[in-house]
Amino acid sequence: MVSADSEFAAAYLSFTSDILNQNQITDFLTRNIQPRLAALDGVQKAETLGGRVYAMRIWLKPERMAALNVTPLELRAALVANNVQATLGKTRGTLTQVNLSADTDLRSVSDFQNLIIRRNQNGTVRLQDIADVELGADSYDTVVSYSGQTAVFMGVWVMPTANALDVMKAVRDEMEAINAKLPTGMQAMVSYDSTEYIQTAIDEVVKTLTETLLIIILVIFLFLGFSRSVLIPVLAIPLSLIGALFLMQMFGFTLNLLTLLAIVLSVGLVVDDAIVMVENIERHIEEGQSPYQAALLGARELAGPIIAMTVTLVSVYVPIGFQGGLTGTLFREFAITLAGAVSISAIVALTLSPMLGSQWLKQHKKISAPLGGVFDSFSGFYSRTLQGSLQHRPAVYLFWVVIALLTVPMYIMSAKELAPTEDQGVIFGITETAANSTIDQTVHYVNQADLAYRTIPETEFTFLLSFPNGGFSGMVLKPWNQRERSVFDIQPEIQQKLGQLSGVNIFPILPPALPGGGNFPFEFVLTSQADPEQMLQIAQQLVQKGMESGMFAFPPMVDLKIDQPDATLHIDKEKVAELGLDLQTVTRDLAVLLGGNYVNRFNMDGYSYKVIPQVKRIARLNPLDIEDLYVTGANGNLVRVADIAYVETHTVPRSINRMQQMNSVKISGQPTAPLDDVLTFMETEARNLMPQGYSIDYTGQSRQLRHEGNSFLPAFLMAVTMIFLVLSAQFNSFRDPLVILVTPCR
Repeated sequence: MVSADSEFAAAYLSFTSDILNQNQITDFLTRNIQPRLAALDGVQKAETLGGRVYAMRIWLKPERMAALNVTPLELRAALVANNVQATLGKTRGTLTQVNLSADTDLRSVSDFQNLIIRRNQNGTVRLQDIADVELGADSYDTVVSYSGQTAVFMGVWVMPTANALDVMKAVRDEMEAINAKLPTGMQAMVSYDSTEYIQTAIDEVVKTLTETLLIIILVIFLFLGFSRSVLIPVLAIPLSLIGALFLMQMFGFTLNLLTLLAIVLSVGLVVDDAIVMVENIERHIEEGQSPYQAALLGARELAGPIIAMTVTLVSVYVPIGFQGGLTGTLFREFAITLAGAVSISAIVALTLSPMLGSQWLKQHKKISAPLGGVFDSFSGFYSRTLQGSLQHRPAVYLFWVVIALLTVPMYIMSAKELAPTEDQGVIFGITETAANSTIDQTVHYVNQADLAYRTIPETEFTFLLSFPNGGFSGMVLKPWNQRERSVFDIQPEIQQKLGQLSGVNIFPILPPALPGGGNFPFEFVLTSQADPEQMLQIAQQLVQKGMESGMFAFPPMVDLKIDQPDATLHIDKEKVAELGLDLQTVTRDLAVLLGGNYVNRFNMDGYSYKVIPQVKRIARLNPLDIEDLYVTGANGNLVRVADIAYVETHTVPRSINRMQQMNSVKISGQPTAPLDDVLTFMETEARNLMPQGYSIDYTGQSRQLRHEGNSFLPAFLMAVTMIFLVLSAQFNSFRDPLVILVTPCR
């Protein structure tokens, strides 16, 4: 099962200590940190990563159990029967009552060591006689490091409906309070915060907005001159933006990248109406009209065109906001904010601008603007060019037809992808290990990857999260203003360094610009009811075709791998019956010895932890060691596993993956060409290789691109239709709107 949650957390917090071990750090986080962070508004979950939860580990000694004739079933029964939590009830007197409890549970290592397994005429057998007891961890299959130092991480996921910036601000404030109360020797910090990139981007947009306003004011001054007429369109800008912000409040929108981008784009549009209105009023004043009459005439002349332009622009933006899927979700705020700003600007241009013009502007002749002469010269040049074009209409028509027809092949040939990849200041690494790797082997090789990360000068810190069958790592780069190279320059270098490692494959990837639900941009799925072996052969051929095309940064990964060593214990049922055993007892005993499953729990300082019996690692180094173990026989005697069974090894798939209730194989990779081109190429090659009964599907960004990549085309056609209808109503003609729509510059 694959979760629909984001693969990466919004932030990763690291906790290290020179005094406390991983068990102690994890326990402190579970008791004190995780509840506080999970309770913050907007936090979906705060999950400990790489922690080691306390557990009472009972490391069994098979040879001692055999010598003392202690069976696994007997051991388990003793643990279950003598480690219980009991409530006896309560006493009830005339005026008082008292709750009753009994000290029937085990709480310390010494309590478990002294647990009596058996007592008879031959003596007493305690747990410490057949096992080593320690307060350990429930799992040793996860190792975490932070810049080479052993650590415990905590990932913070933000709710889809929450504002990530507000949530992470609350997390940082909470972390400051937490740091003041950490145990001696423990350090905590926000290692990675994805909202830093968002905040930097927002700051850049705000900076761009400020620059845009200053440039617009300068342009207005250069073309209208230093007069009161400059103040009218300048005043229209904040009024229109305030109106747009009011609409954002009404719809529940936030200031984010998309709404700020809409505001930046709307600045030029909102001032456009006011400039046209003021310029028209100025023209009438220069012709001898009073400011009041000039304002009335100017407003009456431009009311229709401004309303038509506004309705036209709104007709283009609003359909985007009503799209479904990821596109509609992302651009709804952008489209409605932009449409709202344009609508408010039209109201301002038709009401406030004429009123201010009638009151502020004075009777005058032509005003000399700084670029008035340049503008007059350009107007003369435009008039001569237009006159020449009208004299050579066939050539103009031919040019228009060629340009119009070129839009079709240019659209088809344009590169397509879901969204451009951004420099978010981090490079993640997806670790792939051998099927039979242990955590020791994985850590040995990924530590070399950590050294490779730290050889990059732009690296600020690194992190590793390792498991026996894979892992996750990364390097967080210095802030953008402290480095000259981008992640796109650094990624090939680190990819080359990681490619030289042996024993493990680590694929450097960049986090997606949009939420995609996958690790790689390219995620291509083959589905069929065929056998996994046949599907793997076709997938491997397809991977080979992909590498020969040169469209991938490294060989694509195939999630179906038939390389998992598997050992089957073949039990001789005749011998089992002959010796008075039963299969349920045999398998239950082996599960106690090898499974690492918990029997029950014990209490420590108000929290319950698992009790896990398991044979020592030295007694289960390879499958053949199973034959030297003992299970419960008739009359409580022990029977050696080798006397009733033998081990056979073979290879099986690591996992059987399914999609849409069919067997599936996913091919994932980092494309170096546009994603649409890579998908098209692989689709063509797959259809040439796939037998009948196979089909193609996608996940992650690839699925979004294929399902929603063309969703703008219907919205575009709807916008064109709306524009045509609005212009038809404006001009009372079906021909005049066509002239406007077919003009290439439109």
